[in-house]
Amino acid sequence: MGLNREVSGRLVVALLGVLLVVAACGSDPEPPRPPAQAAGQEYVNLGDSYASGTGVDPLQQDSPFFCQRSAGDYARIVAARTGRVLTDVSCARATTKHLDTAQYDGVPPQLDALSDETGLVTLMLGGNDNGTFGTSVSVCGKAAKTDPSGSPCTDGAGAGLLGPIDAETYPALVGGLREIRERAPNADILIIGYPWIMPATGGCYPDMPIAEGDVPFMRELQTRLNSAVSRAAAKAGVTYVDMSKVSDGHDACAPEGVRWVEPQSNRSASANLFGGLHPNAAGQRAIAEQVLAALNRRSGG
Repeated sequence: MGLNREVSGRLVVALLGVLLVVAACGSDPEPPRPPAQAAGQEYVNLGDSYASGTGVDPLQQDSPFFCQRSAGDYARIVAARTGRVLTDVSCARATTKHLDTAQYDGVPPQLDALSDETGLVTLMLGGNDNGTFGTSVSVCGKAAKTDPSGSPCTDGAGAGLLGPIDAETYPALVGGLREIRERAPNADILIIGYPWIMPATGGCYPDMPIAEGDVPFMRELQTRLNSAVSRAAAKAGVTYVDMSKVSDGHDACAPEGVRWVEPQSNRSASANLFGGLHPNAAGQRAIAEQVLAALNRRSGG
């Protein structure tokens, strides 16, 4: 009786072994896993609404609505042209503090997207710090209603908008860029200057609600900001992508089809509700071209 049980047990074990082998041979092989991402091909885009493509439809799928990330922003264009895998964490209204601080629920600090595997970082940032763009348009816009042909902002509250750029925005940018380098030590880091919003003179009141005499002041404000971005890039040892030369004549007062930035009123039909004061699709393409040119120079091309 014991012998029969022993033989039966051996037969069961043997049979199970055969069945397992047959099952293994007869089943479909496990699909191959995708190869690991090539070193240096991971690309992260950081920054504010100019970086996210606010105003350019359609929006990126599965992206927070309030970040207004466009499927046509410059980072998408750069990624497509270079074959890089993009992680876009740019977000409308971001400031330098949102590099290491959550901006909204579900929108973590932008630097969390970086790692040793990151090969390229691009960003546009600084325009929202201390209300440089938003406050200036609001304050100068209100002043313009009292004297649209004069210079009420230059003569009044405008002067207080310049000082914080050097005193606060510049050091915040330097610190932010150094943090990016720490988080992404192997990456090429490119910070992009802002394209011109206003022409050098003249203006286009009321489409851009800036008094004619305040247009040079608004130009100086942006010159000061781009200088801070450029100097911060040099201080942190990263690449500055200059948009001032190529965007001259493509400001918000230029005709539709020529301008790269949309005016606050009478926007192009292609610009959505949030497009005022932001680059349009042509502007995003122009930024992408300058980024690609900078990358080409860095590679010796």
